[in-house]
Parts: sequence; structure tokens; C-alpha cells
Amino acid sequence: MTLVSATSSPSATRKSSAAPEKKYKCQFCNRAFSRSEHRSRHERSHTKERPFKCLKCRSTFVRRDLLLRHDRTVHAKDGGVPLHSEVKRRTTTKAPEITVPGPSKTSMAIDTATLEQIEASSDGMVDIETAAMLMTDFHHKAMASQEPEMIGGGPETVISANGPALLEPSIGYASGAVSLPQMPWDSMLPHSVTEPKSHSISSGMSGSQDSHMAFNSASTMQPHPHQLPPIMERQISGSDALAPSFNSLNSSLPVSGLATPGALSPYPSMLGPVSPVDYRRSPGPTQALTMTKAPQVETEDECAKIFDNIKNYDSETALLDTFRLPSMTVLNRYLSTYFNLFHPHLPFLHPASFEPADVPSPLLLAVLSIGALYTFDQDQAYMLHIGSKVLVNQFLQNKENFSSRKCPLWTMQATLLNMIFASWSGDPKGLEWACSIKSLLANMVAGNRYELKLRSEARGGAQPNHEEWIEDEQCRRTYYAVYIFFGLLTLTYNHTPAMGFNEFDTLELPSSESLWNVEVSDDESWRESLTASTIITFRQAHDNLFQGDPARYSAFATRVMINALFLEVWYHKRSPEALQDVVTEYKLRLALETWEKSLDLCEPETVVVQLSAPHKGHPLIFNAMAMYRNTRARLVVDLKSVQEALRYHDSYEVAAAMTNARDKVHRSQEMIKVIQECFDCIEVAAVQGIRWVARTSATNWSIEHPLCGMDLMVILTLWLYRLEHDEEPATEEELAMYNKLRNLFDDDSVDVYGAKLSSTVARLWGSMIDEVVVWGITKLMGESFKLHSQALVGYEDAISSRSGSPTPSMTSQGVQVLEMQVAY
Repeated sequence: MTLVSATSSPSATRKSSAAPEKKYKCQFCNRAFSRSEHRSRHERSHTKERPFKCLKCRSTFVRRDLLLRHDRTVHAKDGGVPLHSEVKRRTTTKAPEITVPGPSKTSMAIDTATLEQIEASSDGMVDIETAAMLMTDFHHKAMASQEPEMIGGGPETVISANGPALLEPSIGYASGAVSLPQMPWDSMLPHSVTEPKSHSISSGMSGSQDSHMAFNSASTMQPHPHQLPPIMERQISGSDALAPSFNSLNSSLPVSGLATPGALSPYPSMLGPVSPVDYRRSPGPTQALTMTKAPQVETEDECAKIFDNIKNYDSETALLDTFRLPSMTVLNRYLSTYFNLFHPHLPFLHPASFEPADVPSPLLLAVLSIGALYTFDQDQAYMLHIGSKVLVNQFLQNKENFSSRKCPLWTMQATLLNMIFASWSGDPKGLEWACSIKSLLANMVAGNRYELKLRSEARGGAQPNHEEWIEDEQCRRTYYAVYIFFGLLTLTYNHTPAMGFNEFDTLELPSSESLWNVEVSDDESWRESLTASTIITFRQAHDNLFQGDPARYSAFATRVMINALFLEVWYHKRSPEALQDVVTEYKLRLALETWEKSLDLCEPETVVVQLSAPHKGHPLIFNAMAMYRNTRARLVVDLKSVQEALRYHDSYEVAAAMTNARDKVHRSQEMIKVIQECFDCIEVAAVQGIRWVARTSATNWSIEHPLCGMDLMVILTLWLYRLEHDEEPATEEELAMYNKLRNLFDDDSVDVYGAKLSSTVARLWGSMIDEVVVWGITKLMGESFKLHSQALVGYEDAISSRSGSPTPSMTSQGVQVLEMQVAY
């Protein structure tokens, strides 16, 4: 491997002789540079940005010269106008002037040579009009397109009146990694420009000789349902009806397009776009986009009422001496963070009917405790959490003739939130407490479900009115939320599931988020909305999946069904007959494939979720895909020892279990498919930028992503380790997969420490998931992966010292080891 030193270059020699003042410092490592563009290029080694995008495919690069080389080697035979180098661009004539109307803008003559200069000098903060002109000029020169351009003249240009571009977020993810901050260029282009042209597989793979080419294979050319970020496919009709509702939304968002939870995020400079939820080609009428509003405390009188409610529930005065209710401003902040950041991932509460002054105090305190976690206020979060636990415990102990049938719904909801808080807190005592009351919560679900059944039968088949439906739907959603939570406990800690399939059977699946949040003006319109919705039972969906027939249900139901399939796989792998039971495994694989196909039929959603994430669909779909990848991997590899070590929250024990699981990971044709799932998992983070994901995912992504990614990353690192050290030479498929993984990362992150890819992946993943911590379990996982990375390096060194010869590497087997890129 050849290391190219930045200080040995001629340009560096000239800089040292001139000795200019180095006043531009890197915000990550404090290194100083004499020019801002040099600093910008260097910072890309930290943020993993690839701002130079190929408009002929999806490849992205850290430097323009790499983009030029890619264009020459990969796209030369495709025809079209080639890109020009710096020397050639200086001799070309400038583009004609483009006049953009505006009160403060004059006509500008823009040449593409100024693109990098403006980007470097302004760190990406270019206004919309200038960005539109730059991108228009760049597009004309690179693609020689005859299609008409749309020139932005203000914030209205973010919303197009034509077709799918209407629902595109203001930042385009489809073409590569996200810049910090990202410029809203993609939203200025026609839809045909923002979508990359399709190429043959041979064309996409011919660039493997380019040492710096980003991963580009057939999998990125074909629009799989689970590919992130997906391309908006649904053709929208009646866009005029959509425009008014989205204009009102747009007026509340920054002009730069960097919209997200706003002040709720601790890193306002690293925010992402609003994600419209209607993201797949789905049948059904077009509806106006809406946003749910987080419940708020309006007056000080309501605060006083909340405190009185707490005193009424605290019959034993166990809280009043130490408990302090936060101010109204803080209460509203906690409510906003819960309903904007946590609720979309598990939407079992009904925001429109959630009145903080009237909600039972134990439930309100449980909601506020999780809201406090998302503002990183640990002390308040634990105070509110303990307060909720004490009040729920008092209510249950003092209830005469206790029966799970007589427990109100709020006791189940508060207990669920308290168990979620404790299980992912990173505190082993919290997990022990949560496990001790699993059966209590399961009994609550069983008793409450029986009461729901009696209520439904009493109607005699008549449709419920809106209030009755909200009550019943909130019950169903709470049961399924408990089911999903128990599934995550099984996935993470290998705990036996506390609820089985028979608890649901004929129960209806959750409705769409659009119906759940609809505002009803009269009873007739409500009945029309209910009749138009597709709601099937758990049993129907389950049977469809195992028969190979895609089912149509909501985003929440999608998450429920992948949880059911995961538990089926879990039971199967622990069956004594699992090794011989080929038929069951075939049925499980068929069900999983059918589940994935059902995503295309998912109920269309019209509720806009303001979360910064690399997807355009509902967060529940994004979360379900994480569970899907884990489930596919579990069919082949089950790391039970790692899951059991996690129960006791000792990072050294967890790391040891990871490293000792080497024998569980084998090299085979079947394992290649598992590694593809691992690749899909890490690609989400690598394409967005490891640094960006590290700082934003904690508050915007569900806890399910680090939990589901745990097994996948352990499998991936151990497979890479075997490939790098086994005496058996790698097959062509293994080499191709290795290079795909290698090309996800730039050379600075992989080769600068001289480490193998296996230990590098473990180190990067650990650093990413524990940088910003909302749930303490991610800190434990991050530390474990870092120790696992060190163990892989140490084990490698130990083998090398014992043998007296260098450790066999992928280099000797023909894998391209890429040269380290110069920092600037």
C-alpha cells in the first residue's frame, strides 16, 4: 500500500516557502490551513462527505479530479459531453448570462470553474438563487441537456407544481452523501435530472479499476423497496390540491431548506430535511399533507392543575417532599421532544386528545421523562421516570379487587414507557426491573383486549363513531406497541417473548397514521374515511405473508408484521429440530420476501414527520427495514452469547463475546447473502456520512437501528476478519463484496492507522453510535465495539508475532488496496 504524504507534494513545498499565515482551523482536529478551501477539503476526511457528484450515475467523490477520472474511465463509452479538467475549463468561453428576477439580485455570468471557489469560501452557504444558477450552468456543460430548466427565485421554488417533485424534500439524498450544511440544489432541478440515468451492470462495475470510485453495482441501479434513500416513484395527481397545505408548511421552514426538529436538536448546523410520508407508488386518492401538533401546556393554571393531579395520585405522599414540577416552558419542551422525536417511532398515543392538564399524572410523567431524555436533561428525566413508577405502583397496590381486566389503559401505557426508559437506559438494574414486571404488562394487555372484544361485539357489527374508534384504536395500538417492545427485548437480550401469536389473532392491525390523526368535521365524513381505509386483521396479514400473497396495510402494521416474523425466526432457531426442518425455513424465507414486496402496497401516508433521516418514507418503514435485515441474518447466524452478555452491561464482557463468536461466522455462499444485509445496514450511515449520522441519528432515528445493527456489525467484522486471515483464498464473490465494503469509506478512515478493514469497521461503528447518547444502551454498545476493534488488531498482532511472518492480508489475494487520498 502506498501512502501519499500531503507535505511532500510540490504545492505544499511552495506553501512552506511562502509561509502564509494559517488562520483557518479544522473544527474537528484543530489543524490549521492558509486557505478556507484547503480546510474544507480536509474536513471531508472527518465528515466523510463526497460533494462531487457524477450526474451520469450515483457515484460521489471527495475531489473533483477523482470525479474527472471516473468520468473518463467509466462513462467514456456512454457518449455525451465529457467533464473538463481545470486547465481546459480556464480556456473555455463563459456561459451566457442568466437573468433571475429579484429585488436584490442582478444578472450574473456564472462559469462552472467558480463552483468550487464559492463552495469553499462560503462553506456551502450559498443562497437559493445563486445555487440555482450555478447548478443550471453546471448541468448544461456536463450533460448538454435539451430539457428546460427551472430557475429558483425564492422559497416558493422548493415546491414544484409538477409531479413527484412536489413531495421531494428540500435536500436531495439520492445522489450521495450529505454535506454539512447541504445546499438545496436538487430541489431546483426537474425530476428527470435528479434521478440518475440507469446503466448496465457491466457499465457500473467497469469502474472497479478506479481506485477511488464509490461503490456502484447492480444493487444501486435497481430500485429495491429497502434501498435507502429510495427514489420517489409515486405519480401525484391533483397537485394543486396539495400545494396550499404544503405552502403553509413551507412558510414555517427555513429558506435554506434545512428543516427538522429545529431547536429540539442540539446540533442545529447538522439538520436534515422534512420527510414527506407519501413515498411509494400506492393506489388511492390524493390527500392534502398535514402535520400533527405536539400537545402543549397553555397557561399557568394548567400547570397548577397538573401539580394538583400529581398530589391526588400520590396518596402516600411519597413524592411531594422531593419532587419538583418543571416550569411551563420546560414542560412544553419535553412534550415537544416526545411527540416530535419519539412518538413517530411508536405512535400509540393520540396527540389530538392528549390534554396535559387532564391526562392521568403517571402517564404524563412517563411521557415527560422520555421527552427530557431527548433534551439531554438526565437528572430531570430520571426524576420524572421515578415519579411515574411510584405513582403507577401506588395505583396498582391500592386498587381493590385488582384484575387485569379492570386496569385502565393509561396504566398499561405508563408502564410500557417506564419499561422502555429502563430497558435502554444502559443501567443493568433498570433492565432487571423491567424484566420483573413483563408478565404484569402482558396480563394487562390480555385483560384489556378481552374488554375490547366485548365492546366490539356489543355493537352488533355497527361501525363505531369517531370517539369510540379513537378509544378502540388507541387500545390496539398500545397492545402492538407492547408486542414490538417485547420483540426488541428478545432481539437485544435473548429474553423469551412474553406475548405470543394467539394474543392478537383476529385483532385488527393498526390503521394508517393519516386516519389516526384525521380531523373529523361530522359523523358522515368520518364514516366515509373509515370505509375507504384498508384495515385487516393480524391473522389475515400473517396468512397472506406465509402464502406468498403481498398484503396491504399501514406503516405501523408493517412494523408489527416484521416483529411477528422475527419472533417466528427466533422460535425456529431455538427448536431442537431446526437443523433438519427445511420446510419451516423455506416458509419463513417466503414470508420475509412477501413482507418486503408488501411495502409497495403500503397504505399511503399524508402526515409529514419532521425528522432528519436518510429516507422519504415514514420512520416506521425505516425502522421496519432495520428489523428485516436483522431477521434475514438470524436465519443463518445467531449470536446468542453476545445477546446474553449484553444483559449485564459490561462492555469488556460484551466485546469478549463478540470476538469469541468467530466460529459462528463461516465463509459460504449463504453467508454472502447475510453480508449483503450487513452492507445495506452500514451503507445507510456511510452514504450519509459517518460524522453526520453520529451527531443527528440519536435524536432522529429510533433506538431500533443500533439494536438491530448490533448483530449485523458483529457478523460483518468477523466475516471480514476471516477473509483477511484465512489461508483459503477468497472467491470472486467474496472479493467483490470486500471491495464494495471497502469503497464505502475513504482512505483516511481506513488506512491511516494501518488497520485491517475488519477492525476499522468495528471502530467506526462504535464511534458513531456512542457520540451523541439519548439511550444509555448505545454508549455500552459503542464502547464494546471499540474494544472489539482493539481485540481484532491485538489478535492479529499476536498471530503475526508467533508465526514470525506478516499476517496474511487481502492484498496477497488480489484485493485492491486503495491509496490514501491526500487530505487537501
